[in-house]
Amino acid sequence: MRAAAVRSAAGVLVLTALAAAPAANASGVPATGGVPGAAELRGTAVAAARARAAGIRFGTCAGAPEVPGTVRCGTVSVPLDYARPDGRQIRITVSRARATGGDRHDGGRRVPRQGALVYNPGGPGASGMPFPLIGALPQWKRVAAAYDLVGYAPRGVGRSAPVSCEDPAHFRRGPSPAPAHPSEAYKKERVARAKAYARGCARRTGGDLRYYTSLNNARDLDVLRAALGEDRLTFLGASYGTYFGALYATLFPSHVRRMVFDSAVNPDPARIWYRDNLAQSAAFEGRWADFRRWVARHHGVYRLGRTAEQVRASYERARTRLAARPAGGTVGPGQLQSAFLQAGYFDDAWPATAAALSAYLRGDSRPLVELAAPRREAAAGAENADAVYTAVECNDAPWPTDWSVWDRDNTRLARVAPFETWANVWTNLPCAYWPVPRQRPLDVRTAPGELPPTLVLAAERDAATPYDGALELHRRLAGSVLVTERGAGTHGVAGGGNRCVDAHLEAYLLEGRLPGRHAVCAPRPEPRPQKPGAPSARKPRGEHSLR
Repeated sequence: MRAAAVRSAAGVLVLTALAAAPAANASGVPATGGVPGAAELRGTAVAAARARAAGIRFGTCAGAPEVPGTVRCGTVSVPLDYARPDGRQIRITVSRARATGGDRHDGGRRVPRQGALVYNPGGPGASGMPFPLIGALPQWKRVAAAYDLVGYAPRGVGRSAPVSCEDPAHFRRGPSPAPAHPSEAYKKERVARAKAYARGCARRTGGDLRYYTSLNNARDLDVLRAALGEDRLTFLGASYGTYFGALYATLFPSHVRRMVFDSAVNPDPARIWYRDNLAQSAAFEGRWADFRRWVARHHGVYRLGRTAEQVRASYERARTRLAARPAGGTVGPGQLQSAFLQAGYFDDAWPATAAALSAYLRGDSRPLVELAAPRREAAAGAENADAVYTAVECNDAPWPTDWSVWDRDNTRLARVAPFETWANVWTNLPCAYWPVPRQRPLDVRTAPGELPPTLVLAAERDAATPYDGALELHRRLAGSVLVTERGAGTHGVAGGGNRCVDAHLEAYLLEGRLPGRHAVCAPRPEPRPQKPGAPSARKPRGEHSLR
């Protein structure tokens, strides 16, 4: 499930029996007996005990001179293979800003420290290293006063034992096509490319490839908790971060203090990951329609059409023109589709995206090139993120290995949801030819009283993680509370400016206070239009990078 790093304002089969925290023996290692997965569980306990004793030596953040001195960086050692905790170790990079203790603009009132708040932005493949910087935003100041803000790069990401599947110099070079209804010849070409990509992952990462999984991400999180000196974890996971956060809650419920699941992946084992991706493609069609209706309401600004269908026609006209002559030599239909897909994730991308299309169709391609052109300086990071994404999702679960299954399912889906369907297929197709044995997904589930109350946040029209995922996670985690942003679709709602949602988030993190089992918030205001020719809202990639 391709989920962009959320801007929150900011295997083996493991039996359900492992959901209960095992009793510890005198040595502090869980008494797991002969239960399948026991070796990994014991290895996690061993690694966590070592990490607690070692702690984290925080210092300056390498390669990030622009980062404020209040943010410090360090590393945590974790086993590559938790079944062999004395074997090879890898290092996970961590960033932290200490709790401020109060806001000098708020009467100098001091607040007690509540420990560390650990954040993951999703992906798989996204880095949370910049997270401590969020404490400077007004809506996060109260949380930053009470918590150490902790981000980290999960295994495989950035400097955390990075994964690679192809030479970054050849990664996502434009222009590229993006047929909504590909020919048989084009499908054959993409199958060959998927096979080559899977082989490249095995060649460039070697035998380590099998250890990049969501279960190991959950285990790493427990080692990080211990290294931070926390007896229980306070965690905010967004998008994919909700999935391995849910795995953590299932594996280590007694280690949880508070957990926020922002824009939840559907954790049903039968849907990880192939069916979740089909659902995502279907949901993006609805979000694409939301965007086109918004553009049509602002026809006076963009001149792209007075109806959603007329806006679609403008988009198709641009696709045809770019196929014949790429903008700036690098922006073809593929780059156009990727840029508009981002608008499906984030409402705040709508004004600049519509303005770029409008300007292009009026003869000025510069805003579209600025918005959509591949950037050489970002190629290495983007290649690494895609490699981690592929490795984790392919390792996590069984995938169809017969191309005819993919072709059948997605041909049907593309008839009603053409916008993202085939692009999503090409992203995930290496999993059909994956050279590493797949795991079976853990059955995420907790019994009443087993897990402290948790908070699930969701936007009703989120396409990247469709709303039924939040409902399913809420159902599976006993005692959880769901807060829904009604009628909204931005992916990642925590700290995103909806006062109602943010109030629930803050009350939970600061006071442990939750509403009833299900609360509803009105949507945030729609974005305001931006005139064509205005400066692009796109920020330079790598800004405040703590990789």
